[in-house]
Amino acid sequence: MADGIIGKNDHVKIQEAEKLYNSFLTYTKSLFSKYTDINVLDINSITQRIKMVWNAVRYDRIFLMRVLHHPPPENNNENYITSHMARATVVAMIIGTYLKLPNHKLVELGIATLLHDIGMLVLPKELYLSGKALTDQEKKLLYTHPTQGYNILKSLNFTPPICFAVLEHHERENGSGYPRNLTGKDISQYGKIIAVACSYEALSAARLHKEAKDHHTGIMELLNNKEKRYDSTVIRALVYSLSLYPIGLHVLLSDNKKGQVVDINPENPRYPVVQIFEKLKPWEKKRAVQTTYEGVSIVRPLSREEIDCLDVF
Repeated sequence: MADGIIGKNDHVKIQEAEKLYNSFLTYTKSLFSKYTDINVLDINSITQRIKMVWNAVRYDRIFLMRVLHHPPPENNNENYITSHMARATVVAMIIGTYLKLPNHKLVELGIATLLHDIGMLVLPKELYLSGKALTDQEKKLLYTHPTQGYNILKSLNFTPPICFAVLEHHERENGSGYPRNLTGKDISQYGKIIAVACSYEALSAARLHKEAKDHHTGIMELLNNKEKRYDSTVIRALVYSLSLYPIGLHVLLSDNKKGQVVDINPENPRYPVVQIFEKLKPWEKKRAVQTTYEGVSIVRPLSREEIDCLDVF
């Protein structure tokens, strides 16, 4: 995408993406509340909802990512697990789409990601909502949630690939994960994808015990991957799907202008498309610039304080 004018329908598209995501979030909350109350998960309902999200990923990904860039409410204990699973599901399906998974596998991946932390619901909430340091015994109990999730889904007749993806989402390429200390060759593809999607979401979201990092910092931490904990193919898919400066990120450009990343450059993840923040006359339209190595480039993400001071959106 070369330098140009932001499309007239962008605002409408963002509103539609926001409506879809909020509906997905509400559905996710209802899904887990129902499971907590009566131990029921409706596979047909889940499948249809995942297909709706996949459709948005296929056709409106850039707008959905701008919505996802908005951080979930801080210190909102009730919504933490819900928002984590919903956001990670979108990221996982974006990765899966880049990897060209066939349609039925994308749906399976979406279901597995949406349910990957279902095992948390049978554990005491204090283990993951209190923000306090856990004892060794409490950590051991928390680390059982993949196994708990596997057992739940197996008992409800979910397919083996979904069950094993839930079991393996905390396994790591170098064998440092849990619950079975598997190494790369023994971890399912879904498990590898969910591991990256969940880690990316967790790095860029606020928790009771930590502040959110900007999405660029989060993706760079995964990219560095010094301990080889994540599958390199999946990391590459994340980077090329979201870019090093993910959609929605507010940035400072080399010409000292400020803007927001609105699209990726499929040829080079370092140089996404940025919408310029500038005061316009009523008849003028918002501009976008394709960042490049030789032209205008991104210097760094804006700080929270700089974002709060912006008066042009």
